[in-house]
Amino acid sequence: MVPAQRLSVDRPPDPHVDSWYAASVAPVPTHAPLRGELKVDVCVLGAGITGLSSAIALAEQGLRVAVLEAQCVGWGASGRSGGQMIFGFAADQTKLERLVGPTAAKILWDCSLAGLDLVRQRAQRYAIDCELVHGHIHAALKPRQARELQHWQRHLEDVYGYSSLRFLERAQMQAAVASERYIAGLHDSNSGHLHPLKYTLGLARAAASLGVRIFEHSPIVEVRAGAPVGARTEQGLVLADSLVLAGNAHLSRLLPGIERKIMPVGTYIGATEVLGAERCRALLRDNAAVADINFVLDYFRCSADHRLLFGGRVSYSTLPPPRLTEAMRRRMLRVFPQLQDVRMQYAWGGLVAITMNRAPHFGRIGGNIYYAQGFSGHGIAAGGLAGQLIAEAVRGDAERFDVFSRLPHADFPGGRLLRTPALMLAMTWYRLRDLLP
Repeated sequence: MVPAQRLSVDRPPDPHVDSWYAASVAPVPTHAPLRGELKVDVCVLGAGITGLSSAIALAEQGLRVAVLEAQCVGWGASGRSGGQMIFGFAADQTKLERLVGPTAAKILWDCSLAGLDLVRQRAQRYAIDCELVHGHIHAALKPRQARELQHWQRHLEDVYGYSSLRFLERAQMQAAVASERYIAGLHDSNSGHLHPLKYTLGLARAAASLGVRIFEHSPIVEVRAGAPVGARTEQGLVLADSLVLAGNAHLSRLLPGIERKIMPVGTYIGATEVLGAERCRALLRDNAAVADINFVLDYFRCSADHRLLFGGRVSYSTLPPPRLTEAMRRRMLRVFPQLQDVRMQYAWGGLVAITMNRAPHFGRIGGNIYYAQGFSGHGIAAGGLAGQLIAEAVRGDAERFDVFSRLPHADFPGGRLLRTPALMLAMTWYRLRDLLP
C-alpha cells in the first residue's frame, strides 16, 4: 500500500465568490458534509465541471458515485470563469503535432470538438438553462497576429477539415466588434459562451438525479492508495474501487507528483452595470464572445441581462491586484472607450491551473486513481471532456484517455517556493512579445 498523503486544511469553507454569476442564480439546494463511512464504486474529488461530468457519465452506466467538494458546487473556476466555450486547447494543434505526432494530434482535435458537443448535449438532455450562445471570435491587434489567424484557419481547414471558421478583415471585424483596437478576427460558429455557474449547478442537479451523492464542505485530509482507495475528510471516509481527482488548481499538496506539473494562476473578470440590449448589440453585433490572442489576453462577451463581462489580467503570484474593480474598468476602456460613462458593478477573480506546454495533463496513479488538470483557460469544454474520458477509462475503455496521458509534461522549475518567481520572470518575455508589431 502506498503511504498516505495528507492535505492540510488552510481555511474554513467559503460561499461563492461575490460575482455577477453568483448574484444572478436563484437559491440552489445545498448538500450536507460527509459524515461517517461510505462505500461506492467511484469517489470523485471536486464538484466542478470535470468532476461532475465524470460523475454523470459513470452514473449513467449504473455505477455508485460519491462527489466530495471542499467548498460548494462550482466554487472554483467552473463557477467563476469567462464562460467561453472554445474549440481546441490552449496548446494549439501545431504544438500538439510536435508533441505527439499527427495521428494522435488528430485524435486530440476530434476530442476537443466532442467536448463542445458534450456541453450542448448535456444542456439539452438535462434541461440546463445556462444561457448558451454560439459564436466566438479570436481577435488580432497587429498584422503579425492577423497573419497567425489566417495560417491557423488554413491549417485547421486543410489538415482537419474544420469548416466553421471565417476570417474577418478589418472592416468586418470592426463591424462585429465596435473597437478600433482590433484589425482582424477569426470567427468560429461552433464555439460560443455560457453562464458557467448555471451550467455547473445544472450538472450537479443532473448528477443528483442519477443517484450521485454530493457532499459539500468536505475537504480531503488524506488519500490512501490501494484497493480500495480511501478518501478521508475530517468527519468521514469514502472507500471506492476508483478515485477521480478533479480539483485542478485547488488540489495542491494532495499528491505532490502531479502538483509539480501545474501552476495556479490568478485571473480576473468584471461585469458592468446593465447596458441594455441596444447598447450591447452596438458593442458586439452578433453577441459572440471575443478573446484577443495576446499571451496576456483580454476576453469579453455580453450577458443575458445585457451587461458587458470583461476579463483580463493575470497574477502569477495569485494575489489579486489592488483596486480590482477600477483595474478591470481601465482594461475595458482600452477596448471600448465609448463606455466611459459605464460603471463596473462587479469584479472578481479565481485560480486556473496552467501547464508548462499549455496542454491538459491527464494520467493515473496506481491503476485506480485518475486525474485531469491544467486546462490553461479552456476548462468549459475541455473540463467536461476530461470527465467523460476518465469515466470511459474507469469502465475499461481508456483509448482516448491514454492519448491525452501520453502528452509530455515538464515540472515547473523551482519547487513550491521558487516556481512562482521563476514563472514571473519567464512571463516577462511573453509580455514583451505581445508588444511586438
